[in-house]
Amino acid sequence: MTDRPEIAQCTDAATFRQWYYLKTELVAFARAHGIKTTGGKFEIADRIAYFLDHGAPPVEAKTTRKVISKFDWHSTPLTPETVITDSYKNTQNMRRFMQAEIPHYKFSIPFMDWMKANVGLTLADAVKAAKQIEADKKAGKKQPNQPHNQYNAYTRAYFHHVPTGSQQELRRLWALRRKRPGPYVFAPKDLDLLKEK
Repeated sequence: MTDRPEIAQCTDAATFRQWYYLKTELVAFARAHGIKTTGGKFEIADRIAYFLDHGAPPVEAKTTRKVISKFDWHSTPLTPETVITDSYKNTQNMRRFMQAEIPHYKFSIPFMDWMKANVGLTLADAVKAAKQIEADKKAGKKQPNQPHNQYNAYTRAYFHHVPTGSQQELRRLWALRRKRPGPYVFAPKDLDLLKEK
């Protein structure tokens, strides 16, 4: 099969996992078949894969993480001494704080992962970590693999290979690439897709 099928046309998990689907597509299929729709894209995809192989949604134990802290990351004034809590959220308030400490700062997945993993440390520690993450990135140090962010990884690889490329060409290429079986890792031969009518 060379044209991307609808999820409902996949007869098993192996076929389903060959293709790229948007989270909205996964949620719609899951909802229509009584499959739990909460969580991240890959969690929903795993449930759908199970459903396709077993004919029924997976039975899942109820796991709820109780947030203890009531700290309001949206409006409480932030200082370097502010302690990172289990209620942490990437808010505009936090963005303003980080940009005051590091001009033009932008959130990144490695930084967001660091924040989640370092409850109890302070925002002064977070600023140091953000600077180190940025320094590592500029030095070309490989960032941890983030399988849930295929588009960003594809984008980085595309611009590494095509430094003069454009966002418009990248978006068109990604749209064409995800209609074909995976893996969804940029390869120079992908550029041939742009020549197709």
